Amino acid sequence: MGFFSFIINVYMIIVFIRIMLTWFRGMGTGNLSSLLGKITDPYLDWFRRFPAFKTSYLDFSPIVALGVLSLVNRIFTTLAFYGTITLGIVLAMTLQAVWGAVSFLLGFMIIVLILRLIGHLSAANSGSTFWNVVETISKPVLYRINRFLFKDRITNFLTSLILSIVSLLLSYLVLRFFVSLVSGGLARLPF
Repeated sequence: MGFFSFIINVYMIIVFIRIMLTWFRGMGTGNLSSLLGKITDPYLDWFRRFPAFKTSYLDFSPIVALGVLSLVNRIFTTLAFYGTITLGIVLAMTLQAVWGAVSFLLGFMIIVLILRLIGHLSAANSGSTFWNVVETISKPVLYRINRFLFKDRITNFLTSLILSIVSLLLSYLVLRFFVSLVSGGLARLPF
């Protein structure tokens, strides 16, 4: 099991490098990228086929793919260390893996909304590509949070932005506590 855990770790690093190479222009081409693509793209493509992992501008399927590899790695590591594994431990690890993805998304949205707040307060150039991307990502999040918090009332943009950041932070903290509590209980299950 330790050997399988090692192999999964190496493959996770290769997948991560492949993902990073696709983020930068010109880096996704060449012999190294082609070799990494042959090794990792069949695995990554399996996750890309699910529309739930994509938005109009962002593709979260690589994060999900890395999360699955991380979960499998944790199972192998637990088996190597303890020699056995229970259903409760697998459920706890699955919950923690899901929480890892959710906490990443919450953290990402908090950062985007903080950037939007900074842009709003500093009257940043809204014509630049960076601020357009921040605006595009933050707009649907702000809309949904404002619909939930304020229903049909009209509110000041700055107020709604600050309350959205605070509500995401509070959601993060509450969910983190809940996941910690539930996963601890699941891990102690005797079966």
